[in-house]
Amino acid sequence: MIELEGVPELVDPVMVAAFEGWNDAGDAASTAVAHLDREWKGEVFAALDAEDYYDFQVNRPTVFIEDGVRKVTWPTTRLSVVRVGGEKPRDLVLVRGIEPSMRWRSFCNELLGFAHELGVELVVVLGALLGDTPHTRPVPISGTTSDADLARRMDLEETKYEGPTGIVGILQEACTHAGVPAVSLWAAVPHYVSQPPNPKATLALLNRLEDLIGVRVPLGELPEDARAWQVGVDQLAAEDTEVAEYVQSLEEARDTAELPEASGEAIAREFERYLRRRDGGGPGGPAAPGAPGGHATADGGDGPAGTPFLRENPSGRTRPPKPPKAGGEDEESSED
Repeated sequence: MIELEGVPELVDPVMVAAFEGWNDAGDAASTAVAHLDREWKGEVFAALDAEDYYDFQVNRPTVFIEDGVRKVTWPTTRLSVVRVGGEKPRDLVLVRGIEPSMRWRSFCNELLGFAHELGVELVVVLGALLGDTPHTRPVPISGTTSDADLARRMDLEETKYEGPTGIVGILQEACTHAGVPAVSLWAAVPHYVSQPPNPKATLALLNRLEDLIGVRVPLGELPEDARAWQVGVDQLAAEDTEVAEYVQSLEEARDTAELPEASGEAIAREFERYLRRRDGGGPGGPAAPGAPGGHATADGGDGPAGTPFLRENPSGRTRPPKPPKAGGEDEESSED
């Protein structure tokens, strides 16, 4: 039995979780939860026992010195609570950690125990995967659930994915079997610029989360960081004609695929977000892991963790490597 002392009674609580590792290309998902925790000054109330879930040769503890005393930080998963005010207050339970090395079912059951004790009404798990998506276009966000009714009510896709999965997929299924409504939001990160940070993908996840749970998210410097990130990648891509041609081929494929959706509901959603932020109001409406360092891809495999877009060459100048030639249509199905 989990007993929570010092945690106030929560208002319409939503649990938002993200895990570093295979489910977190560009650190986009874990950075999104860290942003929420920082902006709303979250208070940590629990941490899972690292001994139960982590292989310390894979995720090593770190040593630091504080006030002249050496201390150790162990890799784990922590839970914090943030109180969100406004016309319709809603509290968030933030879960941030590292994908566990072992005992995934026990790990998920422990998180569900906290969700039950806190009266969580919805679990939203954030993830990011590598995909054939150009950095110059809006970041694709896939919202999926295993609950057909929830998919209809919240304008989500009912997941049809089959293949390798990570802790995001396992936690979502554990929630479904426990009768807890659960959703996963996936950002597609360009595979040719996969190294963190990716503020553009983080921003896209937070915008979609805002729409989903009806809470206005303070964005801080994220929009500016996202613009600076794109300008930086633009400049590097322009230095190599093959890279520029490859990016252009991805742009053409994306524009062709999304042409029928470039009107109607998508435009209305973006316009509503603009009006909410202008007026200052809140939003309306409601795999086994791969090798260490890899990331989920659109087809469920491991991404090219060792081949990021930026690399150091002997001259010390940072420039893009030669990308693979585009082969086949862009696939944007998320894993969950």
